[in-house]
Amino acid sequence: MRIQKDVVKFNVGGRIFQTTATTLANAGRDSFFGALFDDNWDLQQQPNNCQEFFIDRNPDCFAVLLDLLRTGDLYIPSNVPERLLCKEALFFGLIDHVRSAKWGSFDGNRLKLSKSVTGRAPGDGTAIRAGPDGGCCVAHGSMVHVFDWMLEEHPPINLDYQRINDIGWVNAEHVLISACERLGRGDGGMGLFSSSTGDLRYKFNVVHDNQVKSYTAGALSFSPDYKIFASCKGRSNEYGIGVWDQATGKQIDFFYESPGWSLGDADKLQWLNGSNCLLVATLFPRKDNCYISLLDFREKRMVWYWSDIVAPITVDEKRVRDAIAMEECNSVCVVNEYEDLGFIDLRISGGSVRWSSRSRLMKGKMPDEPCYPKLALHNGQLFSSMNDCISVFCGPDWVLTSRLRRSYGGSICDFSIGGDRLFALHSEENVFDIWETPPPPVI
Repeated sequence: MRIQKDVVKFNVGGRIFQTTATTLANAGRDSFFGALFDDNWDLQQQPNNCQEFFIDRNPDCFAVLLDLLRTGDLYIPSNVPERLLCKEALFFGLIDHVRSAKWGSFDGNRLKLSKSVTGRAPGDGTAIRAGPDGGCCVAHGSMVHVFDWMLEEHPPINLDYQRINDIGWVNAEHVLISACERLGRGDGGMGLFSSSTGDLRYKFNVVHDNQVKSYTAGALSFSPDYKIFASCKGRSNEYGIGVWDQATGKQIDFFYESPGWSLGDADKLQWLNGSNCLLVATLFPRKDNCYISLLDFREKRMVWYWSDIVAPITVDEKRVRDAIAMEECNSVCVVNEYEDLGFIDLRISGGSVRWSSRSRLMKGKMPDEPCYPKLALHNGQLFSSMNDCISVFCGPDWVLTSRLRRSYGGSICDFSIGGDRLFALHSEENVFDIWETPPPPVI
């Protein structure tokens, strides 16, 4: 790559700035400044041999962004509103540079509490989901509150007293919501909503015996080939896992649950890229017994299963509260109400659970209204929530390496990782925390 060392002059809103082509190249090819270079990274000549580029934008924000390209450090003076700076960064194609300067690449062992946001909806929190760009959405009862990556709230989504079961990000512009059916109303199911306006784009129907049926949608999951999966239960025989095309909203498949098993009441769905299968977990206390299975939609069969119905384990151990597949380890990790981690071999159906007592953290008094533990796997690190803290496990033996805790807000009812952030939703005060990895020091 050949970069000219020529001085480049800009007139931004009447103020003159001078920099070098080398500094501008730090913005990258896809930025506003990248368009000023040719394929060989030589600065293109202005029309009429003009010696400066005129840009009709905010000069104060431009000065901050130019210093960011020079040093890699972000300093925002008091006279520059951060939201205005971010809008200017979007114009120049530098928003990723701003984010990287504000927080670093995600590392569970280096997370620091960045901010807490107080909820505005009554009732216990249902779910929190991290967005792809560092924002999040939070479900409380029949309301969903959507926040962008600067944690500015968009218009809320109100489902008119329909109980929300799960939420998920289809992309940065749309969120998917699953809700309970209300008898006699013909509503419920799933809907795709704009994340910025809260408007309903379209609903997802379940078709059974060539008829559209009302249904309750539960847990959600997504695959890389733009399929949406949801647990479903209706008043006829619509118990199972539905599949829809993300682009059209049309149902393309349905996996009916077999007698003696549970799919329609699933608490968790997880798409596995390696095996092209869907993990379906129905857990205590939704059911008296736990059912975990892998479904292959290509062959329409269950290729792996585990249940505690015949498992030779104690009462406390059988109450599995969450499960997550770990394809690289050929296992499914489960957690009970004491935050004991257990591992089930994915290569053998119906095998036993290998419990790891080293993970037990809660040896004191349980809170009056504890929340059920949740699991997440991100970049080779395992996360488990328990009461008011989140534990991080690493290494081949999943050793406890750090804990995230704060006292305000009560127990953690849900958490989510995405956009290089961890979001934790507390139950008692409807507050959620944002954890970020500090950026590396600029040398």
